[in-house]
Amino acid sequence: MSAVSEFLPKEYGYVALVLVLYCLLNFWMGFQVGKARKKYKVFYPTLYAVESENKNAKLFNCIQRGHQNSLEMMPVFFMLMILGGIGHPCISAGLGLLFTVTRYFYFSGYATGDPQKRLTIGKFGFLAILGLMICTISFGIKQVCG
Repeated sequence: MSAVSEFLPKEYGYVALVLVLYCLLNFWMGFQVGKARKKYKVFYPTLYAVESENKNAKLFNCIQRGHQNSLEMMPVFFMLMILGGIGHPCISAGLGLLFTVTRYFYFSGYATGDPQKRLTIGKFGFLAILGLMICTISFGIKQVCG
């Protein structure tokens, strides 16, 4: 058994698995953007389509934005999962799974072309982030106070 394995709680494996699941979701979203690029003829290096040049610009941009927002949230999510998961691995893994599921619905709702649909279920991901913040704060306080 390695020194890291001895330091981390056994249940920390759940945290690692949820992080990989989020990575898989991210790859899937990226693949959806790639398919949309072909379908709507938005070629690299163009990040967003221009409505005056492409009649499907809004739909493509919604798909692109759903993925982009998930990429923007990734560092915060990963940091909170990694740190909060040390002190509270099962709670963090559960919250991380909730966040991952809500991200799927966030992306799928956005990909309809109606940005408001991203919030139907996707808005609950912020509750998961709040919970992960609490886990991380708790871990930090335990470390400082012994």
